[in-house]
Amino acid sequence: MFSLKDKVAIITGGASGIGLAISQTFAQAGALVHILELNTDLAKTVAEEINATGGRAYAHAVDVSNQAQVIEVIGQVAAGGPINILVNNAGISHIGTVETTTEADFDRVFTVNVKGAYNCLYATIPHLKANGGGVVLNMASIAATVGIPDRFAYSMTKGAVVSMTLSVAKDYLKHNIRCNCISPARVHTPFVDGFIAKTYPGKEAEMFAKLAATQPIGRMAKPIEIAALALYLCSDEAGFNTGCDYPIDGGFVRLNN
Repeated sequence: MFSLKDKVAIITGGASGIGLAISQTFAQAGALVHILELNTDLAKTVAEEINATGGRAYAHAVDVSNQAQVIEVIGQVAAGGPINILVNNAGISHIGTVETTTEADFDRVFTVNVKGAYNCLYATIPHLKANGGGVVLNMASIAATVGIPDRFAYSMTKGAVVSMTLSVAKDYLKHNIRCNCISPARVHTPFVDGFIAKTYPGKEAEMFAKLAATQPIGRMAKPIEIAALALYLCSDEAGFNTGCDYPIDGGFVRLNN
């Protein structure tokens, strides 16, 4: 079950954190993985590691906020064969309330998280239509639907991702294109470790435990757990699933009271 054998998958931000786990998991499931990354060297390293362990992966240098770049690279991927899956995972975070979020901060987060997802959808959907269908999976967040302190701009962008998911799912039903999104709570990635080290120097262990405890289950998610859900939603076994937002949150949304 959940085989992606001979499927072609594009994964943005696919060389670190959740994206890395998705790239590795999809390759293990038989997909040909195209990693679109701003960090070219890291993407190449990940692709080489996947290829060395029997998978198939290519690295592409892409700034998802640059539409011309996105169209060019996705066009190159499509020239090599039908695209079956798009995972819009690339994104950045921001800490602040509406008062402490500058216009530059707002624009930067919006440009990557919202416009970046739009650019990839804009470039990929025509190819999925031409191929007779496919799957789109967007990375949202519980911040889209639950009030999270000091996450004004980030929450706004993830709310937009959920809305785009519903719109694409509705508009392309007749083209056999499924579109869903995943909304994780806190996931233990290098970003989290870096944030804690920068923000709470000398109190890393204490703050990590505090952040982990905000999930009722008592810990943060592992990237592989998010990747496992992504694998299911992009597989043929999820053929009846479209237009849904899937929280994966250790009970945060429903049990945190």
